Amino acid sequence: MKGLRFSKYTPPQKGESGFDKLSKVFFQLLNHTSGDVSETLSWMNDLDHQHGLTDDNYGMGDFIRDLNDKGYIKEDSSQKGTFKLTGKSEQVIRRNALDEIFGKLKKNQKGNHNTSKTGMGDEPSADIRPYQFGDSLDSISITDSLHTAQINHGIEEFKLTQDDLHVQEKEHKSQTSTVLMIDISHSMILYGEDRITPAKKVAMALAELIKVKYPKDTLDIIVFGNDAWPVEIKDLPYLEVGPYHTNTYAGLELAMDILRRRKTNNKQIFMITDGKPTCLKIGTKYYKNSFGLDRKVVNKTLEMAGQCRKLNIPITTFMIAKDPYLQQFVQEFTKTNNGRAFYSSLNGLGEYIFEDFIRNRKKTVR
Repeated sequence: MKGLRFSKYTPPQKGESGFDKLSKVFFQLLNHTSGDVSETLSWMNDLDHQHGLTDDNYGMGDFIRDLNDKGYIKEDSSQKGTFKLTGKSEQVIRRNALDEIFGKLKKNQKGNHNTSKTGMGDEPSADIRPYQFGDSLDSISITDSLHTAQINHGIEEFKLTQDDLHVQEKEHKSQTSTVLMIDISHSMILYGEDRITPAKKVAMALAELIKVKYPKDTLDIIVFGNDAWPVEIKDLPYLEVGPYHTNTYAGLELAMDILRRRKTNNKQIFMITDGKPTCLKIGTKYYKNSFGLDRKVVNKTLEMAGQCRKLNIPITTFMIAKDPYLQQFVQEFTKTNNGRAFYSSLNGLGEYIFEDFIRNRKKTVR
Protein backbone atom coordinates (compact mmCIF):
# COMPACT_ATOMS: atom_id res chain seq x y z
CA MET A 1 0.00 0.00 0.00
CA LYS A 2 2.14 2.80 -1.29
CA GLY A 3 2.13 6.02 0.69
CA LEU A 4 0.72 4.52 3.90
CA ARG A 5 2.46 4.03 7.22
CA PHE A 6 1.65 1.27 9.64
CA SER A 7 2.24 1.02 13.35
CA LYS A 8 2.00 -1.89 15.75
CA TYR A 9 -1.56 -3.17 16.03
CA THR A 10 -3.19 -2.53 19.41
CA PRO A 11 -6.14 -4.86 20.09
CA PRO A 12 -9.41 -3.08 20.95
CA GLN A 13 -10.78 -3.15 24.48
CA LYS A 14 -12.69 -6.17 25.67
CA GLY A 15 -16.45 -6.16 25.26
CA GLU A 16 -16.37 -5.30 21.55
CA SER A 17 -17.70 -8.01 19.25
CA GLY A 18 -15.56 -9.60 16.57
CA PHE A 19 -17.68 -7.97 13.88
CA ASP A 20 -17.37 -4.49 15.42
CA LYS A 21 -13.59 -4.79 15.68
CA LEU A 22 -13.13 -5.91 12.10
CA SER A 23 -15.69 -3.52 10.64
CA LYS A 24 -13.65 -0.52 11.84
CA VAL A 25 -10.66 -1.77 9.88
CA PHE A 26 -12.83 -2.71 6.89
CA PHE A 27 -14.47 0.70 6.48
CA GLN A 28 -11.18 2.54 6.97
CA LEU A 29 -9.43 0.47 4.31
CA LEU A 30 -12.29 1.03 1.84
CA ASN A 31 -11.17 4.66 1.57
CA HIS A 32 -7.78 3.53 0.29
CA THR A 33 -9.05 0.86 -2.11
CA SER A 34 -11.61 3.20 -3.71
CA GLY A 35 -14.47 1.03 -2.49
CA ASP A 36 -13.09 -2.23 -3.89
CA VAL A 37 -14.50 -4.89 -1.52
CA SER A 38 -12.33 -7.74 -2.82
CA GLU A 39 -9.10 -5.76 -2.49
CA THR A 40 -10.10 -4.56 0.97
CA LEU A 41 -10.78 -8.12 2.19
CA SER A 42 -7.49 -9.25 0.69
CA TRP A 43 -5.64 -6.55 2.65
CA MET A 44 -7.51 -7.58 5.79
CA ASN A 45 -6.38 -11.19 5.33
CA ASP A 46 -2.78 -9.98 5.07
CA LEU A 47 -3.20 -7.88 8.21
CA ASP A 48 -4.81 -10.82 9.98
CA HIS A 49 -1.77 -13.00 9.25
CA GLN A 50 0.58 -10.30 10.53
CA HIS A 51 -1.32 -9.01 13.55
CA GLY A 52 -3.91 -11.64 14.47
CA LEU A 53 -7.11 -9.68 13.89
CA THR A 54 -9.23 -12.83 14.23
CA ASP A 55 -9.27 -15.87 16.49
CA ASP A 56 -10.75 -19.38 16.56
CA ASN A 57 -14.12 -18.05 17.73
CA TYR A 58 -14.58 -15.49 14.97
CA GLY A 59 -12.73 -15.77 11.66
CA MET A 60 -12.56 -13.74 8.49
CA GLY A 61 -15.14 -16.01 6.87
CA ASP A 62 -17.58 -15.19 9.68
CA PHE A 63 -16.95 -11.51 9.12
CA ILE A 64 -17.64 -11.73 5.37
CA ARG A 65 -20.86 -13.64 6.08
CA ASP A 66 -21.99 -11.01 8.60
CA LEU A 67 -21.20 -8.16 6.22
CA ASN A 68 -23.49 -9.79 3.69
CA ASP A 69 -26.24 -10.69 6.19
CA LYS A 70 -26.27 -7.19 7.72
CA GLY A 71 -26.62 -5.55 4.29
CA TYR A 72 -23.20 -3.89 4.04
CA ILE A 73 -22.13 -5.81 0.93
CA LYS A 74 -23.93 -7.78 -1.75
CA GLU A 75 -22.90 -10.13 -4.49
CA ASP A 76 -21.84 -8.42 -7.70
CA SER A 77 -24.04 -9.81 -10.45
CA SER A 78 -21.62 -8.61 -13.13
CA GLN A 79 -18.72 -10.63 -11.70
CA LYS A 80 -19.57 -13.93 -10.06
CA GLY A 81 -17.96 -14.64 -6.72
CA THR A 82 -17.23 -10.99 -5.88
CA PHE A 83 -18.99 -8.42 -3.72
CA LYS A 84 -19.80 -4.73 -3.97
CA LEU A 85 -20.82 -2.10 -1.44
CA THR A 86 -24.42 -1.22 -0.68
CA GLY A 87 -25.89 2.21 0.03
CA LYS A 88 -25.77 1.34 3.73
CA SER A 89 -21.98 0.99 3.58
CA GLU A 90 -21.58 4.23 1.62
CA GLN A 91 -23.46 6.06 4.37
CA VAL A 92 -21.30 4.46 7.07
CA ILE A 93 -18.15 5.63 5.27
CA ARG A 94 -19.48 9.20 5.08
CA ARG A 95 -20.51 9.16 8.75
CA ASN A 96 -17.13 7.80 9.82
CA ALA A 97 -15.38 10.54 7.85
CA LEU A 98 -17.59 13.15 9.52
CA ASP A 99 -16.85 11.78 13.00
CA GLU A 100 -13.13 11.62 12.29
CA ILE A 101 -12.79 15.17 10.95
CA PHE A 102 -15.46 17.04 12.89
CA GLY A 103 -14.47 15.26 16.10
CA LYS A 104 -10.93 16.60 15.76
CA LEU A 105 -12.29 20.05 15.00
CA LYS A 106 -14.43 20.17 18.16
CA LYS A 107 -11.54 18.87 20.24
CA ASN A 108 -8.84 21.19 18.91
CA GLN A 109 -10.91 24.38 18.56
CA LYS A 110 -8.34 25.73 16.11
CA GLY A 111 -10.52 28.47 14.66
CA ASN A 112 -13.15 31.01 15.57
CA HIS A 113 -16.63 29.72 14.75
CA ASN A 114 -18.65 32.67 16.02
CA THR A 115 -20.42 35.07 13.68
CA SER A 116 -20.30 38.82 14.14
CA LYS A 117 -24.07 39.10 13.55
CA THR A 118 -26.36 38.30 16.47
CA GLY A 119 -29.81 39.32 17.59
CA MET A 120 -33.20 38.03 16.45
CA GLY A 121 -31.73 35.13 14.54
CA ASP A 122 -32.33 31.41 14.18
CA GLU A 123 -29.42 29.42 15.57
CA PRO A 124 -28.53 29.51 19.31
CA SER A 125 -25.31 31.30 20.19
CA ALA A 126 -23.12 31.04 23.27
CA ASP A 127 -23.63 34.77 24.00
CA ILE A 128 -25.92 35.87 26.86
CA ARG A 129 -27.18 39.46 27.26
CA PRO A 130 -29.76 41.32 29.40
CA TYR A 131 -33.40 41.14 28.32
CA GLN A 132 -34.65 43.99 26.13
CA PHE A 133 -38.21 44.96 25.30
CA GLY A 134 -39.30 43.04 22.23
CA ASP A 135 -37.21 39.92 22.88
CA SER A 136 -39.23 36.72 22.48
CA LEU A 137 -39.99 34.81 25.65
CA ASP A 138 -38.62 31.55 24.27
CA SER A 139 -35.16 33.14 24.05
CA ILE A 140 -34.97 33.76 27.81
CA SER A 141 -32.18 31.79 29.47
CA ILE A 142 -33.82 30.42 32.62
CA THR A 143 -30.57 29.33 34.26
CA ASP A 144 -28.82 32.68 33.80
CA SER A 145 -31.92 34.65 34.82
CA LEU A 146 -32.35 32.69 38.05
CA HIS A 147 -28.66 33.05 38.82
CA THR A 148 -28.85 36.83 38.35
CA ALA A 149 -31.98 37.06 40.53
CA GLN A 150 -30.23 35.24 43.37
CA ILE A 151 -27.26 37.58 43.12
CA ASN A 152 -29.47 40.70 43.03
CA HIS A 153 -32.05 39.74 45.69
CA GLY A 154 -30.54 36.90 47.73
CA ILE A 155 -31.92 33.41 48.20
CA GLU A 156 -33.94 33.78 51.39
CA GLU A 157 -36.87 35.48 49.67
CA PHE A 158 -36.80 34.64 45.98
CA LYS A 159 -37.81 37.42 43.58
CA LEU A 160 -37.47 37.62 39.80
CA THR A 161 -37.80 40.99 38.03
CA GLN A 162 -37.43 42.12 34.45
CA ASP A 163 -34.00 43.48 35.26
CA ASP A 164 -32.88 39.95 36.21
CA LEU A 165 -33.87 38.40 32.90
CA HIS A 166 -31.21 37.38 30.40
CA VAL A 167 -31.67 36.05 26.89
CA GLN A 168 -29.55 33.80 24.72
CA GLU A 169 -28.42 35.48 21.54
CA LYS A 170 -29.24 33.80 18.26
CA GLU A 171 -27.18 33.78 15.10
CA HIS A 172 -28.71 34.55 11.75
CA LYS A 173 -29.12 31.43 9.68
CA SER A 174 -28.22 31.69 6.00
CA GLN A 175 -28.39 29.21 3.18
CA THR A 176 -25.14 28.51 1.40
CA SER A 177 -24.35 26.85 -1.91
CA THR A 178 -20.92 25.27 -2.04
CA VAL A 179 -19.03 23.63 -4.87
CA LEU A 180 -16.11 21.44 -3.83
CA MET A 181 -13.53 20.89 -6.57
CA ILE A 182 -11.16 17.92 -6.23
CA ASP A 183 -8.03 17.56 -8.33
CA ILE A 184 -7.76 13.98 -9.66
CA SER A 185 -4.71 14.52 -11.84
CA HIS A 186 -1.90 11.96 -11.71
CA SER A 187 0.20 14.06 -9.33
CA MET A 188 -2.31 13.34 -6.53
CA ILE A 189 -0.61 9.96 -6.05
CA LEU A 190 2.93 10.77 -7.13
CA TYR A 191 6.06 10.63 -4.97
CA GLY A 192 4.70 7.89 -2.73
CA GLU A 193 2.08 10.14 -1.12
CA ASP A 194 -1.64 9.37 -1.22
CA ARG A 195 -3.32 12.75 -1.52
CA ILE A 196 -6.63 11.66 -3.04
CA THR A 197 -7.83 9.66 -0.01
CA PRO A 198 -7.80 12.64 2.40
CA ALA A 199 -9.55 14.72 -0.28
CA LYS A 200 -12.29 12.07 -0.62
CA LYS A 201 -12.70 11.86 3.14
CA VAL A 202 -13.19 15.60 3.36
CA ALA A 203 -15.79 15.53 0.59
CA MET A 204 -17.71 12.68 2.24
CA ALA A 205 -17.59 14.31 5.66
CA LEU A 206 -18.68 17.69 4.31
CA ALA A 207 -21.57 16.04 2.45
CA GLU A 208 -22.72 14.26 5.61
CA LEU A 209 -22.39 17.44 7.72
CA ILE A 210 -24.57 19.43 5.31
CA LYS A 211 -27.12 16.63 5.05
CA VAL A 212 -27.44 16.33 8.84
CA LYS A 213 -26.90 19.87 10.15
CA TYR A 214 -27.63 22.18 7.22
CA PRO A 215 -30.22 20.35 5.08
CA LYS A 216 -31.23 23.54 3.24
CA ASP A 217 -27.69 24.11 2.00
CA THR A 218 -26.45 22.64 -1.26
CA LEU A 219 -23.16 20.89 -1.96
CA ASP A 220 -21.99 20.00 -5.45
CA ILE A 221 -18.77 18.06 -6.00
CA ILE A 222 -16.64 18.38 -9.11
CA VAL A 223 -13.55 16.45 -10.08
CA PHE A 224 -11.11 17.84 -12.60
CA GLY A 225 -8.29 16.36 -14.65
CA ASN A 226 -8.06 16.93 -18.41
CA ASP A 227 -11.77 17.80 -18.19
CA ALA A 228 -14.16 18.50 -15.32
CA TRP A 229 -17.37 16.72 -14.42
CA PRO A 230 -19.73 16.48 -11.44
CA VAL A 231 -19.88 13.36 -9.28
CA GLU A 232 -22.66 12.13 -7.03
CA ILE A 233 -22.06 11.90 -3.30
CA LYS A 234 -22.68 8.15 -3.44
CA ASP A 235 -19.80 7.82 -5.93
CA LEU A 236 -17.18 9.41 -3.67
CA PRO A 237 -15.83 6.19 -2.08
CA TYR A 238 -14.99 4.90 -5.56
CA LEU A 239 -13.17 8.00 -6.76
CA GLU A 240 -9.72 7.33 -8.26
CA VAL A 241 -6.89 9.36 -9.72
CA GLY A 242 -6.45 9.07 -13.49
CA PRO A 243 -3.62 9.66 -15.98
CA TYR A 244 -4.69 13.29 -16.26
CA HIS A 245 -3.21 16.75 -16.46
CA THR A 246 -4.77 19.58 -14.43
CA ASN A 247 -7.45 21.63 -16.19
CA THR A 248 -8.33 24.07 -13.40
CA TYR A 249 -10.05 26.35 -15.90
CA ALA A 250 -12.59 23.66 -16.80
CA GLY A 251 -13.30 22.97 -13.13
CA LEU A 252 -13.95 26.63 -12.35
CA GLU A 253 -16.09 27.06 -15.45
CA LEU A 254 -18.31 24.14 -14.43
CA ALA A 255 -18.48 25.37 -10.82
CA MET A 256 -19.65 28.80 -12.00
CA ASP A 257 -22.32 27.25 -14.22
CA ILE A 258 -23.66 25.27 -11.26
CA LEU A 259 -23.66 28.24 -8.86
CA ARG A 260 -25.40 30.51 -11.37
CA ARG A 261 -28.40 28.20 -11.16
CA ARG A 262 -28.50 28.29 -7.35
CA LYS A 263 -30.96 30.80 -5.87
CA THR A 264 -29.04 31.33 -2.60
CA ASN A 265 -27.23 34.56 -1.78
CA ASN A 266 -24.15 32.87 -0.32
CA LYS A 267 -22.08 31.01 -2.89
CA GLN A 268 -18.53 29.70 -2.60
CA ILE A 269 -16.01 27.38 -4.20
CA PHE A 270 -13.57 25.17 -2.31
CA MET A 271 -10.72 23.78 -4.40
CA ILE A 272 -8.38 21.00 -3.26
CA THR A 273 -5.31 20.70 -5.45
CA ASP A 274 -1.64 19.83 -5.20
CA GLY A 275 -0.32 21.25 -8.42
CA LYS A 276 -0.30 23.89 -11.07
CA PRO A 277 -2.78 24.18 -13.96
CA THR A 278 -1.26 22.36 -16.92
CA CYS A 279 -4.10 21.87 -19.38
CA LEU A 280 -6.77 23.65 -21.43
CA LYS A 281 -9.35 22.28 -23.82
CA ILE A 282 -9.48 24.30 -27.00
CA GLY A 283 -12.24 23.06 -29.27
CA THR A 284 -11.88 19.30 -29.36
CA LYS A 285 -8.15 19.28 -28.62
CA TYR A 286 -6.14 19.58 -25.42
CA TYR A 287 -3.36 22.08 -24.89
CA LYS A 288 -0.94 20.59 -22.32
CA ASN A 289 2.33 21.66 -20.74
CA SER A 290 3.60 20.07 -17.53
CA PHE A 291 6.95 21.88 -17.52
CA GLY A 292 6.69 24.90 -15.29
CA LEU A 293 3.90 27.46 -15.39
CA ASP A 294 2.64 27.88 -18.94
CA ARG A 295 1.67 31.53 -19.54
CA LYS A 296 -1.29 30.61 -21.75
CA VAL A 297 -2.78 28.20 -19.20
CA VAL A 298 -2.11 30.47 -16.23
CA ASN A 299 -3.67 33.56 -17.86
CA LYS A 300 -6.86 31.69 -18.76
CA THR A 301 -7.10 30.32 -15.22
CA LEU A 302 -6.62 33.78 -13.70
CA GLU A 303 -9.25 35.11 -16.09
CA MET A 304 -11.75 32.60 -14.69
CA ALA A 305 -10.83 33.57 -11.13
CA GLY A 306 -11.63 37.17 -12.03
CA GLN A 307 -15.02 36.20 -13.45
CA CYS A 308 -15.87 34.43 -10.18
CA ARG A 309 -14.97 37.60 -8.30
CA LYS A 310 -17.36 39.65 -10.45
CA LEU A 311 -20.14 37.22 -9.55
CA ASN A 312 -19.24 37.55 -5.85
CA ILE A 313 -18.15 33.90 -5.66
CA PRO A 314 -15.07 33.57 -3.44
CA ILE A 315 -12.67 30.70 -4.06
CA THR A 316 -10.85 29.10 -1.16
CA THR A 317 -7.85 27.11 -2.37
CA PHE A 318 -6.44 24.32 -0.24
CA MET A 319 -2.94 23.76 -1.55
CA ILE A 320 -1.38 20.47 -0.51
CA ALA A 321 2.02 21.14 -2.05
CA LYS A 322 4.80 23.41 -0.84
CA ASP A 323 6.81 24.24 -3.96
CA PRO A 324 7.60 27.99 -3.79
CA TYR A 325 6.72 28.71 -7.43
CA LEU A 326 3.36 26.93 -7.02
CA GLN A 327 2.59 28.91 -3.89
CA GLN A 328 3.41 32.08 -5.80
CA PHE A 329 0.85 31.12 -8.45
CA VAL A 330 -1.77 30.42 -5.76
CA GLN A 331 -1.08 33.84 -4.22
CA GLU A 332 -1.68 35.53 -7.56
CA PHE A 333 -4.79 33.42 -8.17
CA THR A 334 -6.15 34.31 -4.71
CA LYS A 335 -5.47 38.01 -5.19
CA THR A 336 -7.29 38.00 -8.53
CA ASN A 337 -10.36 36.37 -6.99
CA ASN A 338 -10.15 38.17 -3.63
CA GLY A 339 -10.49 34.74 -2.05
CA ARG A 340 -8.41 32.82 0.46
CA ALA A 341 -5.66 30.22 0.32
CA PHE A 342 -4.48 27.62 2.85
CA TYR A 343 -1.23 25.73 2.51
CA SER A 344 -2.26 22.63 4.39
CA SER A 345 -0.74 19.29 5.24
CA LEU A 346 -2.83 16.23 4.47
CA ASN A 347 -3.44 15.65 8.17
CA GLY A 348 -4.90 19.12 8.73
CA LEU A 349 -6.87 19.39 5.50
CA GLY A 350 -10.24 18.34 6.95
CA GLU A 351 -10.10 20.68 9.93
CA TYR A 352 -9.17 23.66 7.77
CA ILE A 353 -12.03 23.07 5.33
CA PHE A 354 -14.59 22.52 8.06
CA GLU A 355 -13.56 25.67 9.91
CA ASP A 356 -13.77 27.73 6.75
CA PHE A 357 -17.12 26.25 5.71
CA ILE A 358 -18.75 26.89 9.09
CA ARG A 359 -17.37 30.42 9.27
CA ASN A 360 -18.40 31.30 5.72
CA ARG A 361 -21.96 30.03 5.93
CA LYS A 362 -22.66 32.45 8.79
CA LYS A 363 -21.90 35.43 6.60
CA THR A 364 -25.02 36.83 4.99
CA VAL A 365 -24.51 38.36 1.56
CA ARG A 366 -27.13 40.96 0.73
